[in-house]
Amino acid sequence: MDASHSFAREVIFLTKVALRSYALLPRQYDERKVLASTIDPLGRALWLICPDARFPSRWAGQDVPAPAHLPFDALVVISDQGAVREQPLHGVAVDPHAFDALPGGGFVVSGRGGPNARSGQIFGPDGRSRRRFPLGTHLKHLVADRRSGFWTGYADEGIYSDDRVSAGGIVRWDGRGNHVWALNPPAPYHHVAEISAINVSDSRVHATYWPGAPLVETGPSGVLRIRPIPVSDPFGLAIRSDQLLLLGGSERGIDTATRGDVVHNLRLTDDGAVVTGRENLVFPNGDPVRRYARPVSRGPHIFLRTLRTLRQWWVLTSP
Repeated sequence: MDASHSFAREVIFLTKVALRSYALLPRQYDERKVLASTIDPLGRALWLICPDARFPSRWAGQDVPAPAHLPFDALVVISDQGAVREQPLHGVAVDPHAFDALPGGGFVVSGRGGPNARSGQIFGPDGRSRRRFPLGTHLKHLVADRRSGFWTGYADEGIYSDDRVSAGGIVRWDGRGNHVWALNPPAPYHHVAEISAINVSDSRVHATYWPGAPLVETGPSGVLRIRPIPVSDPFGLAIRSDQLLLLGGSERGIDTATRGDVVHNLRLTDDGAVVTGRENLVFPNGDPVRRYARPVSRGPHIFLRTLRTLRQWWVLTSP
């Protein structure tokens, strides 16, 4: 098979690649009251804490926190290379499940709600609420960029829910919460059922979606570049120049089911990608990484945390 073909394969050796420790919530904060956590565009670890959290349910053997009432005052703990500071958020009117820091010093928070509900909230640098607005339902990805605003990606339940925002698949917003752009790919890639992985670097986005295995690239102009790749449904995506790293997914002709512990290394070509290697993901001590929460992907990095704790962040970096 010619090496320039979209799905050409080179010799593959199965090895191991280890996560590195990235950030840790200091012990003086109650991990059980963390509602959401992320890695922001500046590489800082953020934890959103509800001081008056209650625990109405359990999942995976752990208590699930929720605000005792709405609105409430939250605390954002920010760890920047070990230096820790606090930022209060006043009047949080949604039950947060995702958030990020915005260019200019504010924050965006996503809550839960039915189709077209005002599930999004913008906060200014002073921690005061600026706006509530519809942010879509069944949101899977909320990732801010460093320059202009933030991006959201949705699960199939949201795309097919008659929610006018979620129907966009991938949506770009400015820093004030205004809807700027939605994904509308041309045939044969026009069917967007679910956003698998999304990577935001500065103001450029790379994403994969289902069905099939297209890799879409776009930026502030909204111009799309789409390439078919031989791995579908990855959980995380890292990119450095023409090197693509996919966490999890199913490789065409190799795997029959999606695996979360396999790292696929690819080289991008003009019309697709070439698989150059596969590795098993492990912790620094060599233990396999079996389960994890949805990753945050930024440039050459994929940030991970396990389902057992919101305290620890790990990182996997494209070579």
